[in-house]
Amino acid sequence: MATSRPAAGAAGRALAYLESAKNLTGSACAVGGLALTLAGFAGTYWPVVVAGLYGAGALLAPPARPPAPEFPDPSSRLDGLRDDFTTLREYLDRVDLPPAAAERLDSLTELLAGLLAPGWVSQALAQDPEGIHVLARAVHRDLPESVDAFVRTRWWTRMAPGQQDPEEQLGRQLALLRREVEALVAGLREAEEIRQQTHTRYLEDRGT
Repeated sequence: MATSRPAAGAAGRALAYLESAKNLTGSACAVGGLALTLAGFAGTYWPVVVAGLYGAGALLAPPARPPAPEFPDPSSRLDGLRDDFTTLREYLDRVDLPPAAAERLDSLTELLAGLLAPGWVSQALAQDPEGIHVLARAVHRDLPESVDAFVRTRWWTRMAPGQQDPEEQLGRQLALLRREVEALVAGLREAEEIRQQTHTRYLEDRGT
């Protein structure tokens, strides 16, 4: 069994070469050499001519190129992120927050929902890997951690008041997260503005 594997590998490589562009191109050139021989142009040196044309054809043929790997489309990451965002919102709906914090949270989640909604906005976002990372981090870690930490800290504060107000900390965290998402929105808007300006310059140059 051990000796059959190398033999099978050699046979596979030989078959692959027979089907390769190098062999096919070289064979076509060699056939051309035989045609020259039959026409009387090669004379007694026809084996050299045929072999030389085969070698030249094999060298001219493009090298074998393995197929490039195919990776998931960036938009597929957004599909999974939408599902996770739905799960996050279901969790947030069950949390009892003070009115001010709840208002801040609703404003932030509505902004995230607008970015993740299927359509041309999410298509633009799909071309921004860093933007997808920002949203994924907010959905998977930052928002649930901020809210859960508030719930836990608030319970301990009721048992033994601390030096800092948990609601104030949550408000600051939500404000920072919103600022981060707004920066992402500004970047996407700027990209669209640049696209529009580029098209304007193109039309102006074409007109002149």
